[in-house]
Amino acid sequence: MNAAGGHRMLPAAFIAEALEVVLSSAAVSLIRSGWAGIESAVVLPLMRTAVLLCMVMSAMVLVEKVAMGAISLYVKLARRGPDKVYEWYPLSLNSTVDGNDEEMGRGSPMLPQSCPNYFPMVLVQIPMYNEKEVYQKSIRAACDLVWPSHCIIIQVLDDSTDPFIKDLVKNECERWSKSGKNIRYETRNNRDGYKAGALKEGMKHSYVESCEYVAMFDADFQPPSDFLMRVMPFLIHNSDIALVQTRWRFVNANECLMTRIQEMSMDYHFKVEQESGSFAAAFFGFNGTAGVWRIMAINDAGGWKERTTVEDMDLAVRASLGGWKFLYVGDIQVKSELPSTFKAYRHQQHRWACGPANLFRKILPDIVSSKKASIWRKCHLIYNFFIARRIVSHGVTFFFYCTVIPLSVFFDEVHIPKWAVVYIPTVITLLNSVGTPR
Repeated sequence: MNAAGGHRMLPAAFIAEALEVVLSSAAVSLIRSGWAGIESAVVLPLMRTAVLLCMVMSAMVLVEKVAMGAISLYVKLARRGPDKVYEWYPLSLNSTVDGNDEEMGRGSPMLPQSCPNYFPMVLVQIPMYNEKEVYQKSIRAACDLVWPSHCIIIQVLDDSTDPFIKDLVKNECERWSKSGKNIRYETRNNRDGYKAGALKEGMKHSYVESCEYVAMFDADFQPPSDFLMRVMPFLIHNSDIALVQTRWRFVNANECLMTRIQEMSMDYHFKVEQESGSFAAAFFGFNGTAGVWRIMAINDAGGWKERTTVEDMDLAVRASLGGWKFLYVGDIQVKSELPSTFKAYRHQQHRWACGPANLFRKILPDIVSSKKASIWRKCHLIYNFFIARRIVSHGVTFFFYCTVIPLSVFFDEVHIPKWAVVYIPTVITLLNSVGTPR
């Protein structure tokens, strides 16, 4: 109405604002009502299921770690070391018989019990990739190994892409060759298969046919001079052992907090995981370096395969399915270095976390269909080795502690027991630290 009638027109802006408030209130009310329905019907059941699943996985990890810890403790208290379980006789260089002897060569029925000083041909492989900082140390350590010179071949597998570094490595090999060492420098035209491809290519050379065993060391590893003298008796006197794995000793453990934490984790891995697997199942994952393989076992397992980033674990599982045994000797330690930068550490952990799951997907049919492996061995590989230790243990760390627990803060209806949030993680952390008590 107009002013004469005593009424005024409401401003258009006020009408629009009032309408917006009414509509906003209705929209908010509608959204709240819809979210309440979705929350009760979908979100809360999913959260409760996720919490239950994570609690089950946490319990699985705890039981597995307690079991491994108990086995490792028994081995220590009962003094059931490798030399007590397997035959082992010390070697002496005073009187030797090498693997090329016509009467006492490979396959002789008189070996090794009747010939304690039998020295078989050993191939030492050192794969490298642009290792400018450590190549001299690793080559020197390999050349310093105590073993009859006519029974050892050192093979440097150089995949370096930097021509300058390749020349450095080649010159270092030539220098040791001139001093009398049987060292071979090998390169490839490509990097197909990366480390696995290099090791596979290295085994194809004609001179490898004379070798019975192969010792493997990454470029940043430095074995002690008596490494072969202490490791080889286990392989020589126990024909069913495919691999002898030794322990890593970290020379840069105190460099920073990150290397210190890594040392604790790796010490637990060797002192508990590897030792318990060696004693209870005669199987564990090959660490890719600081170990000696029986070449017959590698060939029997199908050799190196480049299908995953954990080629060492792949070979170990296939060899185990073939009936071969593995032995861990913790008393023998090989110097190595831990990743000291976050980038290197992240790359290493990504490989170790994702590789096993990918390998499990590809090798599961082989495990199930294996005719040589027992039911117990198959169950151990599927549940203990892959699911509990490498899939669940990594999955629960991210999914539970980084996802489910933070999200549960927004839902009062979701309850997580204190034992799952506090007690189990505390016990697992304490167990992980037993390898490095100081």
